[in-house]
Amino acid sequence: MYITRNDISQELRSKLANLLNARLADALDLEAATKQAHWNVKGPNFIALHELFDKVHGGIEDHVDTLAERITALGGIARGTVQASARATSLAPYPEDLAEGVAHLEALSDRLADFGKKSRAAIAESDDLGDADTADLFTAISRDLDKQLWLLEAHLQGKS
Repeated sequence: MYITRNDISQELRSKLANLLNARLADALDLEAATKQAHWNVKGPNFIALHELFDKVHGGIEDHVDTLAERITALGGIARGTVQASARATSLAPYPEDLAEGVAHLEALSDRLADFGKKSRAAIAESDDLGDADTADLFTAISRDLDKQLWLLEAHLQGKS
């Protein structure tokens, strides 16, 4: 941990940085998965899904930056390399051979829901550690993930 004038103790900052880095790894994994879907989607709804997956990617990319900047603001090191993310992600591997739109919608929805669940757990954990700011950060992420999940699932709920 780097020295900072932040009044949160080094011990708590270290715990918070670990929590944030765990979700950063998931966010980076999910960010790559959304690009995988964006690049490889095929089918009659191609353009709508291609654009939707890119929009979801943009939202996740914002969360990646927010998580990493909070880690460094607390004096930690953001572990944002591909290798670090691959070692630390808790999300299920994204299938590399998907093409059909519904299959991508299902795979991304599963991962968004999992990341959302873990982000909600991080709200409580941050709060238990006494850091309302990090809890608020996770609340904002959770709220946005719920919206992104709704956008994806609306396509699945409307299928016959």
